[in-house]
Amino acid sequence: MTDDRCDLLCLDLVVAERLRERRLALDEALHAAGRAQALADPTRLLLAAALAEADELCVCDLAWIVERAQNLVSHHVRVLRREGLVRSRREGKMVMYGLTEAGRALLAAVLEPQGSRTLDAVGV
Repeated sequence: MTDDRCDLLCLDLVVAERLRERRLALDEALHAAGRAQALADPTRLLLAAALAEADELCVCDLAWIVERAQNLVSHHVRVLRREGLVRSRREGKMVMYGLTEAGRALLAAVLEPQGSRTLDAVGV
């Protein structure tokens, strides 16, 4: 089978209509898609995995860990924070970052297919 479509209209109207009435609202879908896209970038995924192992890290630490430039890491952490996956707090001249519960949950869901060893390795 090379085609992923039905060859005839086989709509189960009762089930389909019930699910259509309960479907995810567009604004909720957009919000969830934004969060998912935030972890779709390999650098952001590396950052989230590093943050899962530590309570908090600054951009300098994160840049060293993922072997990327600080300005690039800063940009990616800002994306993760905007989507609610990372929290930040100022400590003197440093800004410390940590994963939110939503960030931990999404990271666990993204990494799950790779096996429990990977999840344990990132502290999820």
